[in-house]
Formats: sequence, structure tokens, C-alpha cells
Amino acid sequence: MEDFSCIDRSSYLGPRSDEPSMMIPIRCFTCGSLVGDKFSTFETRVKAGEDPAKVLDELGLKRYCCRRMLISSIDVIDQVLPFFGKKGTNY
Repeated sequence: MEDFSCIDRSSYLGPRSDEPSMMIPIRCFTCGSLVGDKFSTFETRVKAGEDPAKVLDELGLKRYCCRRMLISSIDVIDQVLPFFGKKGTNY
């Protein structure tokens, strides 16, 4: 297995270092509402110890399809990045 630890992740994560490094969906998969702009606030407030349900209510996410988009987000960039741009692949 090849070692991809030398790949510079900063070029894939955007120019701002204060933004989350996760690949966050911009819209809800089910209803299409915007959820990507709320993730940073949600993550910060939950890490500070607030109740996730209360934070989601205050952010205006009432539908359970939109709520699951933030609650179930996991960081997969480290698992996907080694396969990005492998030789011999056609995109």
C-alpha cells in the first residue's frame, strides 16, 4: 500500500483555516434545505456543552431530515483522500 501522508491537505480544504475540515453537504439530501452554513455553529455550540436538540431548534432546523444531516456527519476526508488522483483512474 502506498503512503499518502505527504499529500498537502490544505489545497483540498479551501483557503480559510477557521472553516471546518469536513466534507459537509450543502443541502439536505431529502428536502433540499440549506444546512451547510449551520454546521460550524452547531459543532462549536455542541462542543461547548450545549444540548444538540436545543441548538438545532435555535438554528431553525425543524425537519428531522435536515437535523440528521448535522447529527450524523462524520469526518471521512482522511479515508477518501488517499484515493484522490490515483494513477490509472479516469474521472
